[in-house]
Amino acid sequence: MSTATLNIDVLLDALELAIRQQIAERKLHNPLLIGIHSGGAWVANHMHRRLGGSEPLGLLDITFYRDDFSQIGMHPKIKTSQLPPHLEGRDIILIDDVFYTGRTARAALNEIFDYGRPNQVVLAVLIERDGRQIPLQPDCRGIRIDLSGNQRIKLTGPEPLGIEIQTPSGVPA
Repeated sequence: MSTATLNIDVLLDALELAIRQQIAERKLHNPLLIGIHSGGAWVANHMHRRLGGSEPLGLLDITFYRDDFSQIGMHPKIKTSQLPPHLEGRDIILIDDVFYTGRTARAALNEIFDYGRPNQVVLAVLIERDGRQIPLQPDCRGIRIDLSGNQRIKLTGPEPLGIEIQTPSGVPA
């Protein structure tokens, strides 16, 4: 499998700037950052440090909220979600690594709303790629790219954080 690599620092800088703009434009008050396990949690950890979050980073495992068990099967490594007990009225920044079909974001929103009704949710992703299947889209992104159907994005980490675009061997990128 051949790979092309994206510069993670450039993407993190762009994402941080986009999040700061959303905080200002939407007048978010003490937003709670929540990362989706695993790659989104890694990106959220970087954003939490860069933005100087005043409370602990929230972590979300959406395994039981997925709608594609028949396609991917049960995930053998389930992590616990770590969220404050009440999200009612909170401003939330939900962070993931890659936005592809929108199904992960939908599952994450379903879980968040089980904890309470937030004031507003900003969706921030390191990479938005083509292939959306449901009517959701990120508010903030590090980059938006179009990939061929055989390509996929792989985040490596947590430290050092890296990202690659992978193409099966013998298939032109």
